[in-house]
Amino acid sequence: MDYKKIKLATADAVATITLCDPATMNAAGVDMIVELADAFSRVAGGDDGARAVILTGEGRGFCSGANLSGRGPEPGAGQSSSPSSGGAGDALETHYNPFVTLMRDFPLPIVTAVNGAAAGIGCSLALMGDIVVAGESAYFLQAFRRIGLVPDGGSTYLLPRLVGRARAMEMTLLGERVPAAKALEWGLINRCVPDGELMTEATKLAAELAKGPKSLGMIRKLMWQSLDTQWADQLTNERLTQSVAGRSEDFREGVAAFLQKRTASFTGR
Repeated sequence: MDYKKIKLATADAVATITLCDPATMNAAGVDMIVELADAFSRVAGGDDGARAVILTGEGRGFCSGANLSGRGPEPGAGQSSSPSSGGAGDALETHYNPFVTLMRDFPLPIVTAVNGAAAGIGCSLALMGDIVVAGESAYFLQAFRRIGLVPDGGSTYLLPRLVGRARAMEMTLLGERVPAAKALEWGLINRCVPDGELMTEATKLAAELAKGPKSLGMIRKLMWQSLDTQWADQLTNERLTQSVAGRSEDFREGVAAFLQKRTASFTGR
């Protein structure tokens, strides 16, 4: 696919996917979501040799929300021309929900590097990262109430689990900005760094994940499963997954490195 709204580059086993639509501060219209789904699927397929992913935004903001201007595919393809035209739910079903589910089920660790605004669906995309790093000027905004809509992109699932019901209610009902420093205090994100160090920190973390064993993908899957699973069932999930991890080349390498008192050299297999 020829990307027009995003960029994809891979170096040192880290794939960096960059939202790139400066005219809208990287608003996530259906056209961008289609490109993102293609890029994530491509990386998951292993063609680029990536073992970790960074998702970030170019310019002044990470993502300003859904693109309500009507650009991109026509309404019949799932993009409403305005929030009052009745097509917002259709676009969720056909594009946005499948994409955030693709991120949830992704086989590799994801680092999100949040610069500037992460609003609306952009907030959801930012928080889908396994590790969320934000620049000091970044902020998280549940903007839906400002245009008479409800949170989407998994926000009503993620927020109560990340920060508790009270703070999730505050974010979604009041629609106030949560600055990066407060997001860190709340446990919404993992790191808050100076703006100029954002990509350096994100790249360092992604590089560390890319050097990790195959089991990292299994770990993130177990963590997602645990949000909806009873205790006994989750113990079963751990047992079954451990059986798979125990047959990997990386497990054999890890044990050998431990016994030989050296650093393991994992290959992701």
